[in-house]
Amino acid sequence: MSFGENLQYLRKQKNITQEQLAEQLEVSRQSVSKWESAQSYPEMEKLLLICSMFHCNMDTLMQGDVSRDFVEDVHGYDAFMNRFDKMVTAGIALILLGVSVMGFLMGIGVDEEIAPVFFFIFLIVGVLILVVMGMQHTHFTEKHPHIEDFYTEEQRESAYRKFTVRIAAGIGIILVGALLFMVIGIRIDSMEADLVQIERLENMGLGIFMLILTAGVSVLVYGAMNKDKYNITNYNKEKSLSPEKRKRESLTGKICGCIMLAALIIYLVCMYTEIEWSASWLVFVIGALLCGAVSIILSKNEDSEGQ
Repeated sequence: MSFGENLQYLRKQKNITQEQLAEQLEVSRQSVSKWESAQSYPEMEKLLLICSMFHCNMDTLMQGDVSRDFVEDVHGYDAFMNRFDKMVTAGIALILLGVSVMGFLMGIGVDEEIAPVFFFIFLIVGVLILVVMGMQHTHFTEKHPHIEDFYTEEQRESAYRKFTVRIAAGIGIILVGALLFMVIGIRIDSMEADLVQIERLENMGLGIFMLILTAGVSVLVYGAMNKDKYNITNYNKEKSLSPEKRKRESLTGKICGCIMLAALIIYLVCMYTEIEWSASWLVFVIGALLCGAVSIILSKNEDSEGQ
């Protein structure tokens, strides 16, 4: 939009006439009319006054689109996405927290066949949260396939600053947890204790590490999702996917579902048979990494086909 169009839009948003605006700026009505019809431009002093009156910056007023700052969130997108981000983060955190609780319980001597039950309680609740929120997200996107971009540039900049802090904090927390886990492991190896005590201490160390990991991953997940909330262009683009891309995404979901189901079966076999593998929980980490690899491979295949 041109300066004249922006000025006219701002004036109408405030529901004031050219005469009223002219009085506030201490100029003639004809001057305002010429500005809006692009016949002339105001002096710098008047431009600064206009920016102050309508709470807009100079760049947007002169060559941007001020109407973007007045778009309203009529569909409740921001509130829904805030709740969605928090609940998905909570679901993932509960699953990881379940491993931590299991480690603590085994560390204090709870039977190895009972402790996993608590993990599965956390796992079930976490998965149910993810399923419910996934269904609600699908319903919302089907109901509102297109969202008018209402976020201001200031809001985007603020979101990006928070994103960088959250990513740095999440990575820092995970690295501290890994370092602490290594220190605990070295300390345990240097202790003179029987095998039962050593195993309990290792499980306790695992519980501590997973608790810290849960905090770090939660910060990373929420930070990434909250930043993505502001990319409404991408939201609208995803709602207009081609049939080929929809089919590819469906295939990715099915493959990842099979991988995680296989991981669960392996874990159950390790826990309730004679197979001894103290780090059997790693199958879920390996499964998640395989899912990520599948997603990347299929995405690259799509890119190569599109070229």
